[in-house]
Amino acid sequence: MLYLWLVTIKFICFFHFAYAEPLDFRYACLDQSSNPPFPKYQANLNKLLSLLSSHAAESNGFGHRTSGHDHTDKVYGLYFCRGDANATICNSCVENSSEMIKQVCPNNVSAIFWCPFCLLRYSNKNFFGKLSLWPRIPMFDATQNSTGEFDSDARILMNGLIEMGSEAPLMFGTHMFNINGTQRRYGWVQCSRDITCEQCRTCLSNMLQEVEYCCEEKRVWRIFSPSCVVMYETQPFLLNGVQHDALAPQKATEKDEAKSLTIKIIIAVIGVVAVALLAFSIYYYRRLERKKEEKEMQILDAMFSQDQTNNEENVNTDLPTIPLSTILKCTDNFSDKYKLGEGGFGGVYKGVLADGREMAVKRLSKTSVQGVEEFKNEVMLIAKLQHRNLVRLLACCIEKKEKLLIYEYLPNSSLDVQLRDMVKAALLDWKRRLNIINGIAKGLLYLHEDSRLRVIHRDLKASNVLLDHEMNPKISDFGLARTFGGDQDEENTIRIVGTYGYMAPEYAIEGVFSVKSDVFSFGVLLLEIISGKRNNKFYLSEHGQSLLTYAWNFWSESKCLELMDPSIANSCVPSEVSKCIQIGLLCVQDNAADRPTMSSVVHMLGSDNVTLPSPICSVFSVGRSTNTVEGGASSNANAPDAVNDVNDITLSELMPR
Repeated sequence: MLYLWLVTIKFICFFHFAYAEPLDFRYACLDQSSNPPFPKYQANLNKLLSLLSSHAAESNGFGHRTSGHDHTDKVYGLYFCRGDANATICNSCVENSSEMIKQVCPNNVSAIFWCPFCLLRYSNKNFFGKLSLWPRIPMFDATQNSTGEFDSDARILMNGLIEMGSEAPLMFGTHMFNINGTQRRYGWVQCSRDITCEQCRTCLSNMLQEVEYCCEEKRVWRIFSPSCVVMYETQPFLLNGVQHDALAPQKATEKDEAKSLTIKIIIAVIGVVAVALLAFSIYYYRRLERKKEEKEMQILDAMFSQDQTNNEENVNTDLPTIPLSTILKCTDNFSDKYKLGEGGFGGVYKGVLADGREMAVKRLSKTSVQGVEEFKNEVMLIAKLQHRNLVRLLACCIEKKEKLLIYEYLPNSSLDVQLRDMVKAALLDWKRRLNIINGIAKGLLYLHEDSRLRVIHRDLKASNVLLDHEMNPKISDFGLARTFGGDQDEENTIRIVGTYGYMAPEYAIEGVFSVKSDVFSFGVLLLEIISGKRNNKFYLSEHGQSLLTYAWNFWSESKCLELMDPSIANSCVPSEVSKCIQIGLLCVQDNAADRPTMSSVVHMLGSDNVTLPSPICSVFSVGRSTNTVEGGASSNANAPDAVNDVNDITLSELMPR
């Protein structure tokens, strides 16, 4: 029976995309249990799937329903079909997906099924109207590579399509791009219509960021999430499109010629109007940008004015300013030879003052994703925080539209650079790595409990941990940090910011963040330091998993030392490594309440006699299958008996703390 359904669903998903076999279908089985759901829930689920299938036959491609009344047995379901799919195709896709999702996820109270023509989702929790970014599933044709395929121009075009699609009535858009002036590419974006336009734009932008990690050099790729879909192809998408250039040429009649001339005139007029509108739009946009820049500079000037009152909303007046002319001179006018790195905010440059003192200059670019609020946030926070494991802010500069922060110069760059470079990583023996782990933990403890403000960093990662000349760690980049006051424990936001691979599940899914969000990031970082591997790049390895599931597998098999970077095998103390791995796994548990506080982490790291609890398996990370077949394509569900190898995903839907 499973084989027959696979054949059926493959026909539905492939009659237009037969050229790209790896782009098949995927699924995520959530809240997995060894026991099937309660019979009443199962009956409600069957009724719900039947309702959705019937609705798809007469809808415009979107619908959501519920089944059951009892809170414990109620099931919520939703589907949306591709924007160009008619009711017949939509109904067939939803109908067959309903059968498939019961076959591949038989013991789950929540699941998602993706097919090129529709998405089907159900859960025992109400997710209607909520933005869901996880799980996100990248799919690509591994046989089609092209160096530099998805460059900055292609990214700009896709961002434009995202703006257009998120505002469209059906929340989808498609467009043809010219790459390098000769090659045609087709973009497609679509959102579930139960979320807002702003949430749609946020979802699509997050999916596009995933391209950096999976598909920048692929000519064919798709990225699916529960709330939106982004696709990039070499062939047109539209099902009802007609390749007119393939038709046999017909002899044009005089009527046809007149009609053709009329069309050409109309096109010419439209072109002139479009150019005029474009020129006006560019002028208007630049004018708005100038006004925005002037307003931002006024805000920043007010922040640093000498006559400001000394209250919590203003920057510490003890923070000195440095003239722009001095910074330009000591960085050789921001020369590339002085450049230390590049981030979403802009560049970081090394500067040497006339007296020989070294400094690091963070320059906020005009196109930075870090705006004036983030800049203000970072200045105000760091000016009030002092700890040996936090980077020290020396001065700032707000002059001639430049926004600059001047930090102490740390010669050993970031932890990310040290771990990525094989030569430098080999010099990080166990003693140094343990010192780095302890230093980061103490810095976080200071932020969470011991500073004047209760600070949540929200972007703790290897590239935001800098190392001084003695390899002591210092946490940096507080642009995304938030402060809590009084007895506040957590906060909710619809603006999900941070870095893929380090975000806690309750933050990525629900937008809820707290000190336990930082604890999760610390756990990921701790496992990276021990293994020498990067979590957000790990699925490219032969294991096809996240670093967290990889570490858990070793732990559950009592082989945790096999996670260790081989370069520290001769310098490590095995018991210390095992303890640190256990602490890391405790920090990345799915339930925030199960994670320790940073004070507990510091105590566990510093004590030889403490008894550690056993971690609970973290199933938030999505495992990706990378078993290769002839030709380099990813092994997936092209064969019926390979269905369990496609996505081997088990996920938990987390409730906010």
